[in-house]
Amino acid sequence: MPHAAVNGVELYYEVTGDGYPLVFSHEFAGDYRSWDPQVSFFTRLYRCITYCHRGFPPSSVPDDPAAYSQEAAVEDLRALLDHLGIQQAHIVGLSMGGNVALNLALRHPERCRSIVVAGTGSGTTDRERFEKDLQSSIDLLITRGMRAFADVYTLGAARLPFKRKDPKGWAEFREQFAQHSALGSARTLQGVQIRRPIVFALKEQLNHLRVPTLVLIGDEDEPCVDPAVFLRREIASSGLVVIPQSGHTINLEEPALFNQAVLDFIRMVEAGRWATRAAVTTALLPDAR
Repeated sequence: MPHAAVNGVELYYEVTGDGYPLVFSHEFAGDYRSWDPQVSFFTRLYRCITYCHRGFPPSSVPDDPAAYSQEAAVEDLRALLDHLGIQQAHIVGLSMGGNVALNLALRHPERCRSIVVAGTGSGTTDRERFEKDLQSSIDLLITRGMRAFADVYTLGAARLPFKRKDPKGWAEFREQFAQHSALGSARTLQGVQIRRPIVFALKEQLNHLRVPTLVLIGDEDEPCVDPAVFLRREIASSGLVVIPQSGHTINLEEPALFNQAVLDFIRMVEAGRWATRAAVTTALLPDAR
């Protein structure tokens, strides 16, 4: 099993196919297996890299709470690229992985040919409810374990469209989630989810970002809708795709739509046709009086 020793942990990863590198960064409820529909599609054209974040077996699960942060997750991905000898790649991230992709582009833009930021921004709005729900999740993980937590978490409002449309796929997703580490999941909630800055706090940095960016959202993923629109407005090199009647797990829920949107985006980037908008200022607006 291939592992990369990075930043004091061992990251499990898989490489499939040949060509320009395309790296996938998973969500909190997923792991490297969550990208199977994307790997099967994109490996025809690209060298696909999937991996597990720290805290997600077969990667290391540190016991120390201080080992978990969004900063560590971003630097883990950068170090994984170094380990694989990749100077630049297309980066695709969902939810927590979308935050990693976005922040890698903010800190190390030279490593990103493009980024896909999908289902990202939970906790940006209705912060009090978000933190309360996370604490309840941590308590459930500690007291009842991973499987009981997975049974509850996968029935959240943003997961129900997946269950409604593809009950077999949803059941497989729930079973894979139940195999995660309760300790690693609790530490991730404590160190990454609660402590990371909200999307709205990144405005100044986003205004300077010029890495080609595709923002993807399911319209029933309510906590991420406003952050997605905000990202589209603040990143001059971005575009927004909304998948209708879809929730949080859009890469599994609607793999064909997700894959085609990402492929079209990457092809535009590689052709040099993905635009960067000029900044809009009040001085450029017509006088409405």
